Amino acid sequence: MSEIVALQNETLNNLLHDLQIPDYEPSASLELLDNAASRYIKDLKINVSNALNNTQYLSKKEALLLALAVAINEKYSPLKESFTAQAREEGATEAELAEIAAVTSLMNTNNVFYRFRHFMQKDFYNNQPAGIKMSVMMNPVLGKEFFELVSLVISAINGCEMCVSSHEQSVLQHGSSEAKVYEAVKAGAVIKGLITVLA
Repeated sequence: MSEIVALQNETLNNLLHDLQIPDYEPSASLELLDNAASRYIKDLKINVSNALNNTQYLSKKEALLLALAVAINEKYSPLKESFTAQAREEGATEAELAEIAAVTSLMNTNNVFYRFRHFMQKDFYNNQPAGIKMSVMMNPVLGKEFFELVSLVISAINGCEMCVSSHEQSVLQHGSSEAKVYEAVKAGAVIKGLITVLA
């Protein structure tokens, strides 16, 4: 906790407090922002707060589960722990938390595989069965719509055009709206940007 106190910017200290990451040791990027009294710190705090707390189409639990998926995807332990605890407080079950880890792992598999197919554009590769087991997608505990939404956000972060297009279509077919998709992808982007500074 002493490291957080050492930061001079009050907005930055408030952001770290809101994120519930005790014993955080500031990264070089965060120290640079703090030392320069960067105006970006205020933008970052507002963006993160909006992504987690001021969503119109996502529940608080959904926003936290999406944030957790991004933290898992980016392998950033302090936020994985924080978002897991906060999601539990919002009613997330152990099965739901486990499924967030599973879908994030599966999307990393699929994103690499389908990006390769898309890049190569060869009949041989496109006509081969994928052979990737995906039974977790059949009856997700999170519900098909939200499972597909998490898949979409992670695929967008990982830059897989085929997966983004496929999961966006599936999300809409399962009753979601373009407005919810837009808000979810924006929330994922904000958390990815946050981790870029924190890590």
